[in-house]
Amino acid sequence: MAKPGPRPQPTAKKKLHGNPGRRALPKREPKPRVPSGIPRAPSHLDKGGQKEWRRMAKEIYPTGVMTVVDRAVLEAYCSEYSKWIFATGQIQKHGMLIKAQSGFPMQSPYLQIANKAQAEMRKWLCELGCTPSSRTRVERAPKDEKKDPLKEFQAKGGKLGLVKKGSAK
Repeated sequence: MAKPGPRPQPTAKKKLHGNPGRRALPKREPKPRVPSGIPRAPSHLDKGGQKEWRRMAKEIYPTGVMTVVDRAVLEAYCSEYSKWIFATGQIQKHGMLIKAQSGFPMQSPYLQIANKAQAEMRKWLCELGCTPSSRTRVERAPKDEKKDPLKEFQAKGGKLGLVKKGSAK
């Protein structure tokens, strides 16, 4: 069961604001790595989910927001998106009202499926930082780049130069 009160804020955001909370900041918070490329769409998603994965992953992964442990969040969103598209298509095909066995009109069961999927999509989109308001609360993770010894050497003031013949000591 969820605790009442505001949602926890990322440590980076707390540091920016001088840690306005009462608890001390975590000293050894895990920092998952950011993948170097865009992962392929999971095979267990249907065609609609895979298409949405490709569309969203192309936008999200290059921003540095997604880490290797966040993949399931995008998978869950894409799964709900696929359900929403399917249910919406069924509503367009059969209408929002159908005839019950008794002959009276009743709400299409696809309407409930579409509404539930849309609500879940909204939650996952907020987690991914894909809504205008949630983007203001998301921080980029550091990129998982391989260290380049030459760049590190140069960053520390090291210079590479050619030594002329006869001038070496």
